[in-house]
Amino acid sequence: MYHLRSMLSRRGFLSTLTAAALAPRRVGAEPPEPLSPPAWMPQDLDVREIAVPGDRLLGERFTLFTPKHLAPHEKVPLVVLLHGLGETGDLRMGAWAWVERYGLGNAYDRLRRPPLARTSKRGEWTDARLAEVNAALAARPFRGLALACPYTPNIHKTPHPAASLDGYARWIAEVVVPRARELAPVFKEAARTTLDGCSLGGYVGLEVFLRRPEVFGAWGGVQSAFGAHRVPDFADRLARAIARVGPRHLHLLTSTGDAFRAGNTQLAAALAKKNVPCTLRELPGPHDQPWLREAGTIEMLLWHERRRGPP
Repeated sequence: MYHLRSMLSRRGFLSTLTAAALAPRRVGAEPPEPLSPPAWMPQDLDVREIAVPGDRLLGERFTLFTPKHLAPHEKVPLVVLLHGLGETGDLRMGAWAWVERYGLGNAYDRLRRPPLARTSKRGEWTDARLAEVNAALAARPFRGLALACPYTPNIHKTPHPAASLDGYARWIAEVVVPRARELAPVFKEAARTTLDGCSLGGYVGLEVFLRRPEVFGAWGGVQSAFGAHRVPDFADRLARAIARVGPRHLHLLTSTGDAFRAGNTQLAAALAKKNVPCTLRELPGPHDQPWLREAGTIEMLLWHERRRGPP
């Protein structure tokens, strides 16, 4: 179209468009092929973008993924997912990061259609772990989740990071979660409302959870972006929060090549010393999006789906 416009005068260009629009259709001509859905579009989830009140710096929208496969009146847990640093520069990119870049839709569909098979040659799955996941899915099919994926800000670039975390935690707890509960067939209680995040989103999600632990029955982090120097403070704050609101499920998912592996593994060890239960899982692979698309997102979804009710 750009080349055609450069060759024609404005009048000639408009005349060409008009003639094309009015030209009779050739008898027997085939209708245009329908556009194929993008490869990341899930088969088993309805996808919507939801605009909500908020601060443009901290977030004004989220995507909501609702299962299509539920029986009438069936409900599922709600998981809030926060994205990583690379998508913080654009509200739309951030809200769609989990499905467009991290493989959320394909991971969900693969869990619904076991057995899982490798789609990558990099080795994110060990033979033992792949067999374990498939055995678990054969014993009990994946029943589904609803997923709310809000824009996640780069807290470190805000003028006052601590105040920004306060405001973001309030927005998640008082705007995103209630709106998702209105629109999706989910359980309303905190025990079946959970929070997770990838990389920067794991760090921000942990800060949100520590500020509003009464809203969530669990927190998980996927290759959460915090260093070992933060471990003592996080372990103390988690222990105090859980002592205040009661037992909560905690999950740390990392990998052998994760730049933040030390922080994640040391936090699990520090929590164990405080008698705070936490599941730690380490897979092969680096800290990148292909790792998420092959295995990380599947592990995250499966943990939240299997974790139902209080500890």
